[in-house]
Amino acid sequence: MRRSIMGILIMGLAAATAPAVAQTQPASGKTLAATMNIYAFPNAGQTAEQQSQDESACYQWAVQNTGADPFELSKQAEQQKQQAAANQQAAAQAGKGARAKGAVAGAATGALIGEIADDDAGKGAAYGAAAGVAVGGHKKRQAQKQASSQAAAQDQQAQAAMAGQMDNFKKAFSACMESKKYMVKY
Repeated sequence: MRRSIMGILIMGLAAATAPAVAQTQPASGKTLAATMNIYAFPNAGQTAEQQSQDESACYQWAVQNTGADPFELSKQAEQQKQQAAANQQAAAQAGKGARAKGAVAGAATGALIGEIADDDAGKGAAYGAAAGVAVGGHKKRQAQKQASSQAAAQDQQAQAAMAGQMDNFKKAFSACMESKKYMVKY
């Protein structure tokens, strides 16, 4: 008997609090505009269904008039991030082997100078190799710095171009929505 009364009380309590929980939860799903961080408020009392239709029509119109599709731009941005990472890895490899090449060139030059100066090509080659390693290391660092700067500049250019396209799309989408009596902010 106690269990059944306790069960009834728990079920009654759950039923009494269920509507309150349902009312405090946000609406399920975002509008098309909200997924692009564009917020449209219906000024003329449009229903959610009408707003969805208007957003869809304005989306298509904006894509046609700007040539930019935000969902495609999003995919391109992800590909650009991957390309930028690959470019940075390639920049890290720039100048690879420069120290070894410097050592070989330095040793050859040192051997020649050592032979001419004091008839000891081995001693000259050792000095030349040491100097060549230092020069080669400097060249490697310069090549890496230059490649890294170039990769960063290319990434910034691509991001700026995509941001410009998205901004143009948002302007076109907003103009269309405003003509349908929505207040639009982005």
